[in-house]
This record gives sequence, C-alpha cells and structure tokens, in this order.
Amino acid sequence: MSSTMVPTPTPRSTPPPDTAYPPVVKGSSLMIGYRLDKRPVLLIGGGNVASGRLFFLLETGAHVTLIAPSPLDPSITHRLSTNAGDITWHDREFRGRDDPVKVEDFVMVLTAIDDNDMSKLVWEMCKEQKVIVQVADVPPLCDFYFGAQLRKGPLQVMISTGGQGPKIGAMVRDMILDALPDNLEEAIEGVGKLRGDLRKRAPGVGGPLGKQRMEWMIRICDEWGLGEMAGLKDEQVRTKVLDQGWDNGKVVVTPEQVGIRRKRKDVLGSQSVIKGFAGGLVSGLAIGAIGAILYFRSR
Repeated sequence: MSSTMVPTPTPRSTPPPDTAYPPVVKGSSLMIGYRLDKRPVLLIGGGNVASGRLFFLLETGAHVTLIAPSPLDPSITHRLSTNAGDITWHDREFRGRDDPVKVEDFVMVLTAIDDNDMSKLVWEMCKEQKVIVQVADVPPLCDFYFGAQLRKGPLQVMISTGGQGPKIGAMVRDMILDALPDNLEEAIEGVGKLRGDLRKRAPGVGGPLGKQRMEWMIRICDEWGLGEMAGLKDEQVRTKVLDQGWDNGKVVVTPEQVGIRRKRKDVLGSQSVIKGFAGGLVSGLAIGAIGAILYFRSR
C-alpha cells in the first residue's frame, strides 16, 4: 500500500514573533450587544431584581412575557401602565413543566425568584430546549451575566466581574461615568453621521475600499478631539470634511480647516478626562473602557 504525502504549506511571509500576539487567558465572557428588538423574552419573578431585568429588556425593544403573582414591585407596576404594549403579564406563579407558557417559545428566559428548586427546573427546561437562560444570583446556572451598565444615548457600557463581584462592577461603572466628557453623546452622533455619509460616497463591505474607509475614519478620530467631533452633526461641516479629505486623496482634515475652533486638546489619558480616577491602574481601566466605547475605530 502506498500513502499520500501531504505537503507542508509554505508560509506567505515570515511569521511575527510570539510576543506580537496577546496570550489567550480563558475564563472571560463574550461581550456582545445582543439585539432583542421585537423578540420574545420570558421573565419569571416580580420583585426588585426582576424589576431591573425588566427595565433593561424594555430598553432593547423586546416583548416581555412576565409571570409573577401580585403584589409586584412598584416599578414593575409602573412599567405595566406605561409600557403595556411591550409586556404580557400572567398574575400567578410559574408552574414548571405543567405551565401553558413554554420556554421553547422564547429566545431568552430569565428567573428572579426565591424558589431555588423551581429556578433549577427552569434552567433544566431551557437546556433541554437549547434556550438561553439566566438565573439571578446563581452564576453556574447563567448563560450570561448582566453586569453593571450605563447608557448615555447611543453609548452603552457594561462592566462584568463574571458574576463574582456585582458591587465592584457598579463602583467601576460609576468611576467611568464620572470620567466621561459631557458632550460624548454629541461626539458619537457626529462621527456616526460622518460614517453614514462616507458609506454613501464609498459603498461596499470588506475589500480594499472598506479598509481605506476604516483607516481614514481612525485618522479623523485621532485628529479631532471629542469636543470638535460634536461639530460633525452639522451637514455642511461633514460635506467639507469629505470634499477636502476623502475626495482629495483621503487626507485628514483638521477642525480648523472646516471652520471648527478647537476647544482644547482631548487626550483620553489626560487628567482633563480622567478626572476623579486615583492611581494608574484605575486610569488604565477607564482608558480601555472609553476606547471600547468608541468602537467605530475598529469597524
């Protein structure tokens, strides 16, 4: 018998040293933005913890089926009156496998009840049906964690401790919130509009053109401070940036060149931005979080 030899592929170029790649350290969660707009979610529980879950779910635009007996947490009662079209409420306890509401009819199930046995049963039912589930305050029975969250317009930040220290996550969230510039929402809106206009001039996904768009946007963001980015909300300013920059050999246009007076030099690591942070370790964490917020740099 003869055997077929598989040739060793020839590398296209000299591989970089191992130090060029960060080491893989397992144990983290995959931090993603899960879109739930108009999708069905089941929430079991009507207390204080469930009220927080309900608020975040409603902000996503999900339709929430709530199973919990009266009396409900006051905030849930308020949501039932102000967001009635987004909630279907069953005023009773969840009945496990005998319940007419089936977990397989939902993309996500959350429990926030004191009945540990029922919580575990819900988890088992969801695992059988391959439905994402989150059992409040029981990390081993969670497919995901909520973490400490903040939102300012289109900006969302979540701090996760992997379910180990929720209070610490909340403390870090508050420190980041204190460090964010007041005009950050306007800066994000301005850059978002510029990206939208650029895609109209240079449409397409991937390939050399997409790479050029990304690199040009990165250079624009590096040149413009957060205070000046807010000026990009003006359509005339964006047109000038595109005409003088992208259409003119993809050069970087400064704020002054399009009539925007530079307020100050915005440096993400400066004391003017990291204004309540103590110590280099916490400052580094804040810089990383703000960098993650401005995700358009890597898109």
